[in-house]
Amino acid sequence: MTLPDLLIPTYVQMLGVLSTWLTKAGAQRSAGDAEALLATRLAPDMFPLATQIRFACRQAQEGVFRIRQHDFPPSLQTLLDEGRNAGERPGTLADAQARIAETLAVLAAAAGESITISPATPIAHALPDGMTFDLTAEQYARDWALPQFYFHVVTAYSILRAQGVELGKADYSSHMFAYLRSPTTS
Repeated sequence: MTLPDLLIPTYVQMLGVLSTWLTKAGAQRSAGDAEALLATRLAPDMFPLATQIRFACRQAQEGVFRIRQHDFPPSLQTLLDEGRNAGERPGTLADAQARIAETLAVLAAAAGESITISPATPIAHALPDGMTFDLTAEQYARDWALPQFYFHVVTAYSILRAQGVELGKADYSSHMFAYLRSPTTS
């Protein structure tokens, strides 16, 4: 299994779940209340739901571009800027769904390309604050790309739950039902 073969399906699966949560939130709330969810935070020093969605999308795209050693397209900076400014301009549920759909399209295109990267390939991951992490591609995928992505997805889930959106464990792990063994009849 290649690293893109691990990352891309994981991102696709969980972004689909995130989209479903937003659809449920929209169905369970009035239009105004549903849109207000995008500005809610778990704690005052945390980013709001709108940012968590955009950052999950950014992490998915960035992980795939970085693992495949491709330059980042300008759309990644747009996601970052929108996420950073979502406290003042959270957008709408339709905007959030559009960002997820755009990310899924990027991932679908990446899945169609056959590129193999050695897990030992060096990756220098620089953060905006000047810190740089020297990792292998495998370490980057395992220790940064997936944990950062899941952090934002789980935070989005937590915000929605804290605001009373009816979600449960089955909503988080709905992808697992595809693997459920049918009970045998005696």
